[in-house]
Amino acid sequence: MPSVFLDDFPEPDRIEGAPHPRETAHLYGHAAAQADFLASYRAGRLHHAWLITGPRGLGKATLAWKLARFLLATPADDGGMFAPPPPETLDIPADHPVARRIAALSEPRLYLLRRGLNESEKAVAQDILVKEVRLLKEYFALSAADGGRRVAIVDSADDMNVSAANALLKLLEEPPGNVTFFLISHQPSRLLPTIRSRCRELRLSPLAAGDMAAALDQAGTAIDDAQAMAELAGGSVGEALRMIHLDGLELYGKLVTLLGALPRMDRPRLLTLAETGTGKGNEAKFDLMVSLIDLMLARLARAGTLGMTPPEAAQGEAALLARLSPDPWAARAWADLAQSLSARARRGKAVNLDPAALLMDMFLQIEQTAAMLAAR
Repeated sequence: MPSVFLDDFPEPDRIEGAPHPRETAHLYGHAAAQADFLASYRAGRLHHAWLITGPRGLGKATLAWKLARFLLATPADDGGMFAPPPPETLDIPADHPVARRIAALSEPRLYLLRRGLNESEKAVAQDILVKEVRLLKEYFALSAADGGRRVAIVDSADDMNVSAANALLKLLEEPPGNVTFFLISHQPSRLLPTIRSRCRELRLSPLAAGDMAAALDQAGTAIDDAQAMAELAGGSVGEALRMIHLDGLELYGKLVTLLGALPRMDRPRLLTLAETGTGKGNEAKFDLMVSLIDLMLARLARAGTLGMTPPEAAQGEAALLARLSPDPWAARAWADLAQSLSARARRGKAVNLDPAALLMDMFLQIEQTAAMLAAR
């Protein structure tokens, strides 16, 4: 498999604590997207470029690798008398030669386009650079190993800089023969409209609690409360792994307890939680705390707007949401605060504001909003 990567550097498309998507044995959920692709294949109307979209961690890359295995391992129907019957499933056995080569990154008919090394070749680049797309173009200029189908996976298309995106667009406008592209995108609205228009979209939805638990178990991580994790992680296995690695469920429970005293928070608890993520090496935990605050405010806004609370992600959360956001007016106040605090967090991080001071400010803003609502 042509690759832009060197073995001395970590793979940028691998989630810590989980197998790489090409190594994932089973894709949980997303039956509609899989059926859509299979129906197109069986009808002989396979589009040359597919845009696989949805939030991070849903299994988009796992689906792309599954589709690649299927296309490269399934014999072509030449219309002859002894042509194989149409496939009933996208599954390819793990011991199939193509599956083994793909898992080993040695399949010559598949090209993986992802972030490579920077110009100095001393670190991973922040973007997919145009030089990587040029290598893809050179690859397509060569004949396929057996004259058959070839596949290119772009993971992720969001990582392309402007020059790389324009170079890929030219390939999509005049695609090489017998090539199928799979573009993975977490934020398709940020892609060039011309790229989106040349792809057929497969949109993935958040996983239900059962599918998430099964996917986490496959990744070697068992959870006790699948429903709570699905709520916090938004149905994203990738986000769930981050939560588990950083004790997200415990942190969210502490946040619910802290806000349970509103309109005035318990000061010792406030100070303790504000210290979350402080110190060298704890940046990930700070980022998670900011995400959990944003999630809490979003759930408050949703509860007031809909007049009902979502399934609990922590004990006592339903009562807290109902009390703090009883109507659309309160929901609007929490939604406005969420937008304001998100902007504050971005600015604070950009200027290296002390994490504890930033979290303290966010909590005090929440306290002020709760006091204002209580005084109505």
